[in-house]
Amino acid sequence: MAAWNDLLAGIGRVLLGKEHPVRLALACLLAGGHLLMEDLPGTGKTTLAEALARSYGLAFKRVSFTSDLLPADLTGINVLDPASGHFRFQSGPLFSQVLLADEINRASPRTQSALLEAMATGRVSVDGISHELPVPFMVIATQNSLDQVGTSPLPESQLDRFLMRLCLGFPERDAERALLSGQALDLGAMVAAGQPEDLLSLRRRCRQQHCSPALIDYLLDLVAASRAPDRPGAPLSPRASQGLLAAARAWSLLEGRDFVTPADVQAVFSAVAEHRLDPAGGGQLSRALLETVDAIR
Repeated sequence: MAAWNDLLAGIGRVLLGKEHPVRLALACLLAGGHLLMEDLPGTGKTTLAEALARSYGLAFKRVSFTSDLLPADLTGINVLDPASGHFRFQSGPLFSQVLLADEINRASPRTQSALLEAMATGRVSVDGISHELPVPFMVIATQNSLDQVGTSPLPESQLDRFLMRLCLGFPERDAERALLSGQALDLGAMVAAGQPEDLLSLRRRCRQQHCSPALIDYLLDLVAASRAPDRPGAPLSPRASQGLLAAARAWSLLEGRDFVTPADVQAVFSAVAEHRLDPAGGGQLSRALLETVDAIR
């Protein structure tokens, strides 16, 4: 537990006043999921992404998703090697352990979809040949509000590939005062908590977190409630239920336990479910489901 507190405190010194979003983002990293952050420019989305990568010494690359970005700009291309006369694969920025897809909704849907195979399978196909991505691999995407000029909303099929969606929001007054006073830690001074191999070990440990039959039933009740015919919003898919369990296991590990409780499910539920229930929603549908389903059984 002390190690987690030190890690969370380290990231918290870089991104002031964001304890809960930072904990959720770290849970997403431990669960092996991809993260979508939606907020106004300048709220710390890029800082959080790089801090997560630095926390375990992960190779980090950032790509600005502009309107003229092409799929090959992400995946890479085959180029002719004059010396051998053969084509060789020149990998793109997608071949990193953490890829920051900055302002993903400013790119065309065609370029957005280039991430789908990578996020789903950990590999990309170029000219019919599959190339494995580094392990671990995580996409952290940021997007601005859809009412801003030049944005293309992500389709539901791609939103479903993101384990969580977070909104950082504005800092509290005291936290912003500390930021203006220069009390935030520079990213370059951040100390890593471990190496990529340590993260892979922690991910295996997450999968071993104990879940009782009653806990599984509670999770299934939440998913079933979302599928009721009279319920507003889209129903949660089996992929969503798997993601919810993985996120709850990671949250329980951060809490210093080796078993999952309903409180762990509730802590991650809105971040995991809301963008699937309502892509443009603000958390109302997920909160309504939590209030509808009884966790005591």
